[in-house]
Amino acid sequence: MVADALKGDRIIGMVTLQPGFEPNYEGRPAIYGVGCAGYIEEVEELSDGRYNILLRGLVKFRVTGEDQSRAYRLARVTAIPEAIVDDQKAALHKQRERIETLLTTPGADPAIPPDVADEEVIDAVSQYVPLDPSQRQALLEQEGTVARGQALIELLESRPKPIR
Repeated sequence: MVADALKGDRIIGMVTLQPGFEPNYEGRPAIYGVGCAGYIEEVEELSDGRYNILLRGLVKFRVTGEDQSRAYRLARVTAIPEAIVDDQKAALHKQRERIETLLTTPGADPAIPPDVADEEVIDAVSQYVPLDPSQRQALLEQEGTVARGQALIELLESRPKPIR
């Protein structure tokens, strides 16, 4: 799949396998219907034919069908763009501030540079904070960045607090 993408537009889609996939991992286990398309920005081909890749996220999508003709999944998808409208910007900024508070040690400088857009902070934290796959999928499936930000805050607030 990666080799084919590198010969073409360098775009691949990523979806999460549904729980219970293990017995059918080498086949075509069930997937969630919402995933993300990404552009392959960096690639390292390994000696065993596998790849390490760095993807830049492009757009969320919904799987509408699959082509079974390849050794890997090839899907028909519908893009789910998430444009930010002006009346959401204040809410996103408040969410960013709350997320920074939840992730930063009191008295420490925020680790997130101030020039990073609020929606990028929400999406990056959603991607990198330790969550189980179903929680991460639930964040992805939220209808828009504001809803994802609120769901992320709720997840962060529900985590056990470290002992200091």
